[in-house]
Amino acid sequence: MNLGKLADQAKKLMNKRGGMESLKEDARELKDIAGEKGGMADKAKDAAEALKDPGAPGDPAGPSQ
Repeated sequence: MNLGKLADQAKKLMNKRGGMESLKEDARELKDIAGEKGGMADKAKDAAEALKDPGAPGDPAGPSQ
């Protein structure tokens, strides 16, 4: 496996989703979801829904295109 190629693909995906700040916001959002009360199935659904919209919830900036 070529680690350079893998790193390039990860960088492209991160940029497609809005860059480092968007990634940090996604991580904060997932952390909040994980800390909520409720079942794992509900948390998984909430997390999947949260990742459909990169960045902070309702952030109009979204990914750069």
